[in-house]
Amino acid sequence: MDRNLALEFVRITEAAALSSAKWMGRGDEKAADQAAVDAMRKAFDSVRIDGTVVIGEGERDEAPMLFIGEKVGLKSNDSPAIDIALDPLEGTTICATGGMGAISVIACAEHGGFLHAPDTYMEKIATGPAARGLIDLDLSATENIHRVAEASRKPIGDVTVVILERERHKDLIAEVRKTGARIQLIGDGDVSAAVATAWLDSGIDLLMGTGGAPEGVISAAAMRCLGGDFQGRLKFRNQNEKDRATKMGVKDLNQKFKMEDLARGHVMFCATGITDGPLLKGVKLFTGGRAKTHSIVMRSQTGTIRNVETHHNFSLKKGLS
Repeated sequence: MDRNLALEFVRITEAAALSSAKWMGRGDEKAADQAAVDAMRKAFDSVRIDGTVVIGEGERDEAPMLFIGEKVGLKSNDSPAIDIALDPLEGTTICATGGMGAISVIACAEHGGFLHAPDTYMEKIATGPAARGLIDLDLSATENIHRVAEASRKPIGDVTVVILERERHKDLIAEVRKTGARIQLIGDGDVSAAVATAWLDSGIDLLMGTGGAPEGVISAAAMRCLGGDFQGRLKFRNQNEKDRATKMGVKDLNQKFKMEDLARGHVMFCATGITDGPLLKGVKLFTGGRAKTHSIVMRSQTGTIRNVETHHNFSLKKGLS
């Protein structure tokens, strides 16, 4: 994939972040999410790609825009065929309540590069480059923590594990605490948390627990770029979800997916912060129609990671894309 696409995509996540940030802390999740979706959809229209959304806002009858299977981009004869995994607002509750770590995110791969994950749960584990190849969903939380601590050359008491604060994680949280490791509980936004395990300045070493399967695919793409590690296993709530997974091409419903199973080939990842978090700074709105955004842009092919701080002047953008 053309490296210039990465910078085109960051303009899209910036647009979504700027739009949803206006709803930050106002308690309206639907409005914040819709603002991000609308802005992202419009921004895609200026990018010369033959894009297909494979991880999106749901099925066509569930979402007005950016649904799974939707075609995006400004298609021409020489436009590259690209699969898109996206979340215009990852952390809708976070944004609505003014919490930490809401982001707008896009991952892309060559056609066929992403697992078509149904909207179900996924058991996940993620860590940074130091412990790559050492974590395993088939091991206990205790064993995984010991492996990460040893690989990171730090005492277990200094290891920080991120877990979604959910009732289903009660036993997991108890086991992690028994090891002596530190826990950071989050209410939402496990893409940002997974990526943070491979981000040196985050202070986060490991992500464990069950979250959304689509977010797992996006996280795997990011970890491919960062040199970290990720595994996932689908966790179905009912037979309908199993049937949908089979229809979407999942052959083994019990498969333990490694990072390369979820995101294959050359992939790119970009994200823009909406609210401050461990990975990115949030949107800052200033007087005079100005704003500042913080984004990251990454490519698996080269391992390049770019921090992009953008200053926006909306008085000069009127009528422009």
